[in-house]
Amino acid sequence: MRLFPLCAACILLASPAPRAAAETFTVFAAASLGDALREIGGAHEKRTGDKPRFNFAGSSTLARQIDAGAPADLFVSADEAQMDLLEKKQLIDPKSRRSLLGNTLVVVTATDGPSLTKPSDLATARIRRIATGNPQAVPVGVYARQHLEKLGLWEKLRRKIVPTEHVRAALAAAAQGNADAAIVYQTDASSSRKVKVAFALQAEDGPRITYPAALVKGGHSHEAAARFLTTLGGAEAAEVFRKHGFTLLEKP
Repeated sequence: MRLFPLCAACILLASPAPRAAAETFTVFAAASLGDALREIGGAHEKRTGDKPRFNFAGSSTLARQIDAGAPADLFVSADEAQMDLLEKKQLIDPKSRRSLLGNTLVVVTATDGPSLTKPSDLATARIRRIATGNPQAVPVGVYARQHLEKLGLWEKLRRKIVPTEHVRAALAAAAQGNADAAIVYQTDASSSRKVKVAFALQAEDGPRITYPAALVKGGHSHEAAARFLTTLGGAEAAEVFRKHGFTLLEKP
């Protein structure tokens, strides 16, 4: 009789710790991350049971939505400025904030579009419309403006700029011939067979492109979002990000 409690204790010790209940959580993420995050999210769901719901848009649009009270658990921005705005308003958990990824800017045209080899070619008469994100708010457009300002080309080109809501819209404008060229991220250019990369904008000519992520305060599924944020910094996610053309700012 005295052995029973001891044996019961052994069984309890041998049993695996109870797993956290699977949850559905909401990720607000920059449009340029769409392909990579869907792939990572699918693998994460299979492994953990947690189901991510994604809202992809321009980072400035997402930041405004979070500021207005939209239900988000995790925010992944295409620039630090939008994350800074939310941190100043105490809408994100600053301890969770981490800069995960980097990217580069390229100029693309439709596959049968004009041949361009350097930034000054954008100022020629044959280029009438250049699509990119809104240079006043959308990160890809802000980065593009800062690059062109440093090159001394912004004033020559600003009237040609066709502002879009996010980078995928700029990419589509070039692919469909609605713009003669577009300034987009390398990762987005690689996702389309309807455009060709004319040339890259050199990193030294503009600001560093970074993608910060942070948990949103007041999220309904904080623990699930935290688990996904950990996944984003892991080795499996790193391989997916590399495949899609991103650079890693953290070691997995």
